[in-house]
Amino acid sequence: MSEESGLTCWLCGRGFETLIQWHHPVPKSKKGRAPVPVHPHCHKTIPANFTNAELARIGDDPGRILENEAVAKFVRWISGKPPDFHAPTRS
Repeated sequence: MSEESGLTCWLCGRGFETLIQWHHPVPKSKKGRAPVPVHPHCHKTIPANFTNAELARIGDDPGRILENEAVAKFVRWISGKPPDFHAPTRS
């Protein structure tokens, strides 16, 4: 996957180089069907801040996700990083 692909991360809006994951904004367990492209770090951030029930109520609107201050802070931080930025995360 290259930046020329035109795909951007559903959460942070940055392009992709090679690392891409697919996230179901409405969890599959809650009948979510359409996955969206996200960076690995962005993908980990979503369930770290929301339960599946909350995500099902929010739906596929990333703006609603960004209303969460922890997520908004993360997106502000990652926005200046290169597309394939990788850093260890706490477990």
